[in-house]
Amino acid sequence: MVIVACLGNPGSRYIKNRHNAGFIIGDYIARKYNIPITLKTFSSLCGKGRIEDRNVLLLLPQTYMNKSGIAVQAAIQYYREDPMNLIVIHDEIEIPFGEFGTKFGGGHKGHNGLRSIIQHIQTPDFHRIRFGVGRPADPGVSVADYLLSDFNNNELTRIEEIAPTILKEAYHIITSGEMPFQ
Repeated sequence: MVIVACLGNPGSRYIKNRHNAGFIIGDYIARKYNIPITLKTFSSLCGKGRIEDRNVLLLLPQTYMNKSGIAVQAAIQYYREDPMNLIVIHDEIEIPFGEFGTKFGGGHKGHNGLRSIIQHIQTPDFHRIRFGVGRPADPGVSVADYLLSDFNNNELTRIEEIAPTILKEAYHIITSGEMPFQ
């Protein structure tokens, strides 16, 4: 089973936040592959489905970003999966808005969701799809406040436009277990 953990914060007040880019993209994956997000387990909302010949668990942790590792660890342990079969989709301030990158392994670069996952599963060796949200344009705005601010309507439209390309990257990792670009 491939576990696709889409990071964000639960609740309606966070739904359009930059920090919820993982949830937003996860919702797109669920719609595209008809994976209903109806299960409540592993401290998450999740759905099971298939992408090509691979079983997939789409996981939206409800533990808040800083404790994402609790949910991811529970799913990995339950399914006895190797972290090589984990894909984490998350926001990334080091990448300009609307761009994304794939990566295998590495550190957390201050991202508390990644920090929690690495701490709980005891390895940084898993796949990542990093969605760029950029940095705040106003130097007076803290990174935390920026990440908890909402995408505007134009940005949400842009995410929908580039989601198919992100989905291709996820599809490649899921079906081959390899990174499309390094």
